[in-house]
Amino acid sequence: MKSTMSRVAVAVSAAVALGFTAACGGGGDEDKGADAKPSAADSASAAGDGKDEAGKPALTEAQLKEAALAKGDVKGYTISEMPADDMPAVPVPAEPAACQALANMFYFTSDPQAKDRAGRRVTAVDELSATVLAVALAAHEQSDAEKVMADLRKATESCDGYEQVGNKYTDIETLTTPKQGDEAVAYKLKGDIEGAKIPMSFTVVRSGSTLITFSSMNMLDADKAEVPAEVLDAQVAKLEKVAG
Repeated sequence: MKSTMSRVAVAVSAAVALGFTAACGGGGDEDKGADAKPSAADSASAAGDGKDEAGKPALTEAQLKEAALAKGDVKGYTISEMPADDMPAVPVPAEPAACQALANMFYFTSDPQAKDRAGRRVTAVDELSATVLAVALAAHEQSDAEKVMADLRKATESCDGYEQVGNKYTDIETLTTPKQGDEAVAYKLKGDIEGAKIPMSFTVVRSGSTLITFSSMNMLDADKAEVPAEVLDAQVAKLEKVAG
């Protein structure tokens, strides 16, 4: 948990530094990477897309690693492995409990917990980019993956804000979901982390039994705190190729 908060603190510091260098016309060295509600009909349609009652089994650890983004997969971005310490083994409690599903996404955790996970940091080659991106794949049994998505969808509609390890998250709003995968949930919020106000967005895509969480934060420009389509498309496509 401390490692994750350090990651955010570093990202905040990098973003601040980039803001100053951009204002002066200079460059920066950033190497620390990463509104419509879905209708009931959309949710019902997604839930009915399963091939059978049991659904797809969880991917193996080897499959998950093969499916995760790697160097050269997305033009204009560098890809690096996310340290295991940035993904706690169990969910980190948040208050109120009704927001726990949303809070879990910050640490790439969930309830039910994943069988295996693989995380990647995604950094724009553009030195002036203040966007911090991260992607995590989580292998579940399909029924568990569907439950996580249902809990997320409910939380985005009922949760106004929450507190987690002393940090506050407010202004939660649902976003238009992407068309990839079997179903998706997307939302944005503002985090007050170690005194810094940071706009963030999260997109979670379920493809079969696997969940992909995309997180993006940008404290310089709230409009750019979004998940780039090219990153999302590349990761979903690679997962689906491996999963078959």
